[in-house]
Amino acid sequence: MTALAIVESRADRASVHICDRLRELADWETATDGSRPAAAGGGTVYRLDDVELRSFEALHLELERPADAFDCDPDLLVFASRHSGDTGPLLTGHVTGNFGPAEFGGADDAVAEAAPNALARLLEAFDEHAPDNYDVGLECTHHGPTDVGCPSLFAELGSDDEQWDDPEGAAAVARAILELRGVEPHRNRQLVGFGGNHYVPRFERIVRETPWAVGHVAADWALEAMGHPSAHRDVLEAAFDASGTDIAVLDGEWPVLEETLAELDCRLVTETWLREVGDRSLDLVADVESALGTVDDGIRFGDRRDAAFTVVDLPAELVDAAEGIDPDRVREIVETNAVAFTTENGGSRVGARVAIPDVGADDSTDDSALDSGGARETIVAELATVLEEKYDSVTREDDAVIAERSAFDPALALEAGVPEGPKFGALASGESVTVDGEPIKPERVRSRETVQFPIQSDRIER
Repeated sequence: MTALAIVESRADRASVHICDRLRELADWETATDGSRPAAAGGGTVYRLDDVELRSFEALHLELERPADAFDCDPDLLVFASRHSGDTGPLLTGHVTGNFGPAEFGGADDAVAEAAPNALARLLEAFDEHAPDNYDVGLECTHHGPTDVGCPSLFAELGSDDEQWDDPEGAAAVARAILELRGVEPHRNRQLVGFGGNHYVPRFERIVRETPWAVGHVAADWALEAMGHPSAHRDVLEAAFDASGTDIAVLDGEWPVLEETLAELDCRLVTETWLREVGDRSLDLVADVESALGTVDDGIRFGDRRDAAFTVVDLPAELVDAAEGIDPDRVREIVETNAVAFTTENGGSRVGARVAIPDVGADDSTDDSALDSGGARETIVAELATVLEEKYDSVTREDDAVIAERSAFDPALALEAGVPEGPKFGALASGESVTVDGEPIKPERVRSRETVQFPIQSDRIER
């Protein structure tokens, strides 16, 4: 069972207010701890089965290893705190540390162990419990403490006296903290953020809209305070270690930082990569990017999650023709049947190469052996049905899709004496016209058009 520790600071009246609401919201057992001073977490202790609440005299950011005061051996520690700023009513959360000099608690160039998963859950709880006039936000890493003793985060009520004394705001933070009972501090998809402002909308968006959680975030001002990245590799490495990841997202242009991160074997990815990868196996993602190309090159993932796949060509002419009729349907067909696929035109059009589930064929390049009943065959068949919107008949042969239709023939129109211009357009639209008093029906100037779309694959890769 995950043990949750809650720190109340008697030097912070918002913290006291939040913890007063906490004491009202649950049926706590109380005990007296005489083994340590009341100013350092001793005295009256409040306990639930998996939660322990202790009070400290000092401000949170001045505490050193507060987790040591708790008997529950906490897996996660939450500081109930005020938030100060010109931001109006705001509930906010963040992890702690200093990427440069320690101006407000903690040590220089040091970060506390983050709790990315719990921080993401805190934002969800804030959304659920915040009073109507309150915003919810995520902040960058700032201030101490840097040595907590376990993963930790701040849950804050802001941003001025009115909110610090607001019973509804304090109750919202208290309820959100209680929602962290049983929540693990980490998940298997976490990242470190670099860049942006003190309030970090890009990283908050990632937390809210993707399966990825965010640990430490070094905002622009923190990077500037840190100085040249290559001279501060230790704090950068510590941020990754404390966030449980080797993946980072950069908000803005920091070329020297990028070089240093590459030297640290940290992977820098884009928000697009996070969204495309989603909750897919990272091993599968690595295999796809090795075989087919990268997300940044336009690779997109389909609905299939098969670990074994084969890269094949789609019939390019058939894809182009179907996209000219119904691009959304073409995208749906490929996404449904593919592990991944290439795109063109900035990701707006399906490309010609796909990774399809491997049907266990041998090394033959014979399509029928590879795709009998397989995903490529399904894609081709469904693309052919898209053509039916434009053609009168669509048939399938072994090596091609044959599409036929009756279409306006300009040569027949000229032969019938129809002058080029508006009357051409009328006939093409299926309207009759009159030329020198003679009615000419559209059927007279139409001919049968047959188009063949080859469907053999030119390339098959394992």
